[in-house]
Amino acid sequence: MKPKQILVCGKIAKEGLDTLLACKDLKVDVVTDLSFENLKKIIPTYHGMIVRSDTQVTNALLEAAQNLQVIVRAGIGIDNVDVKAATQKGILVMNTPSGNVITTAEHALSMLMALSRNIPQATASMKQGLWEKKKFIGTELFGKTLGVIGLGNVGKIVADRAQGLKMKVIAYDPFLSKEVAKKLSVELVSLDVLLSRADFVTVHVPLSDKTRNLIDAKALSKMKPSAFLIQCARGGIVNEADLYKALQKQKIKGAALDVFEEEPPTQNPLLQLNNLICTPHLGASTEEAQVKVGVETAEQLVAYFLKGTIQNAINMPSLSSEQMDILKPYFILAEKLGSFLGQVIEPGRILAIEIGYHGKLTEYNLNTLTHAIVTGFLREHMEKSVNYVNSLLVAKDRGIDVKTTRFQDESEFTNLISLRVRTEQRVYSVKGTIFNRAEPRFVQIDQFQLEAIPEGNILFSRNKNKPGVIGAIGTLLGKEKINISRFQLGLDEKAGEALSLINVDSPIQKDLLEKLLKLDHILTVKRVSL
Repeated sequence: MKPKQILVCGKIAKEGLDTLLACKDLKVDVVTDLSFENLKKIIPTYHGMIVRSDTQVTNALLEAAQNLQVIVRAGIGIDNVDVKAATQKGILVMNTPSGNVITTAEHALSMLMALSRNIPQATASMKQGLWEKKKFIGTELFGKTLGVIGLGNVGKIVADRAQGLKMKVIAYDPFLSKEVAKKLSVELVSLDVLLSRADFVTVHVPLSDKTRNLIDAKALSKMKPSAFLIQCARGGIVNEADLYKALQKQKIKGAALDVFEEEPPTQNPLLQLNNLICTPHLGASTEEAQVKVGVETAEQLVAYFLKGTIQNAINMPSLSSEQMDILKPYFILAEKLGSFLGQVIEPGRILAIEIGYHGKLTEYNLNTLTHAIVTGFLREHMEKSVNYVNSLLVAKDRGIDVKTTRFQDESEFTNLISLRVRTEQRVYSVKGTIFNRAEPRFVQIDQFQLEAIPEGNILFSRNKNKPGVIGAIGTLLGKEKINISRFQLGLDEKAGEALSLINVDSPIQKDLLEKLLKLDHILTVKRVSL
């Protein structure tokens, strides 16, 4: 058998490269600083690909990748990989989520300490020949309250290390149970309470529609004037324009940024402020982390080609080719069901995810479908490292009970997947099936029956069943030059309510959502992307 050809784009640690080169079944080429056009020319011959964050794996590149079977991202973030396009082409995408979590957590704590004691400013002052002891009086960490936004892999380590400094740790994470928080000796609070109580606020959530601009002017106004903000997660979670105003007017005492909305930042006024310290996205940049990530990346790729083992998969379950052919459309449906509820539920503690399989589907091994549903749901709220492999473990760690049931009952659909998510406030539900062997459909949301195509930008609304509501929605969308491509309506005549899924041709902006909510008889409006 001919060796599989592997392309390594960019530099990985020598230890990782040695692991690849030691495998006789792989032929390895390393390229750096290759233009997109040149990469596109050489990619057709390769079976495996290792990339760093600076290589853009776009749909156009994947179209040329005729033999590519697997992409391994050396690191956690997959923003640079078109996962949807890779999935459609049957290309497995893996990442290496655990290699740099300790390093990233340590960097956040380093920024916290440097910020509290004015270390960068004092260093710059001394290099100018000054001795300004009174100017740089710092803040002691002992006994102070640290507010951790997001208790994922990095956030948990930050909380643990901060407790070692005798800080009191509070956290906001709507998907972590009180029982798990208790084991971590962390007090769970709402975001508003965290912002108002914390002396230091550190951000450790992924960037998504829900977390973009999470820390804006309104959030910053709730912080103490003596409080500090540390942001080592993803650029865009903190609104930089609002942060600039808050720092300039001394609404908060200081901030530390490792990530920015635009990287590298150009003409960013934040960089001119004395009460801001910053680093050029160094969270994962230590020698130890680079070695761990390099070795982990190489070992995953070798295991895949030699043993067929799939680790940290982003987009593919472990199934035989025959089963995959049958269930492939249901994986798409399953993720969409989970993602939909993940986007429409209100903030609150998640108690359980309940999945029902109906009809002929029950004849198959459905474990991977369960992983797909839970993955779709959790990805809306947690780190990108949530995938088919670890989603059930992540749910368990968060205190979320995942239940599956097979039903032999007969219905109007040959196969049906039902999903219920129970929170402390209420139960959310959605049902879906496949039409024409490959087309996902939502057929019921809560008590509302309908037939909707779950794809693209969707406006989800619930309203009183009164004359003129649909017309008012359409008129407002028209004024904003938003084109409606599909409109599906479900009615609950007893309750006098209606539910709509409106497919639109462009994303719905936040200000438009606010206008829609002000319309008469509107109960709920959400934007959904599927």
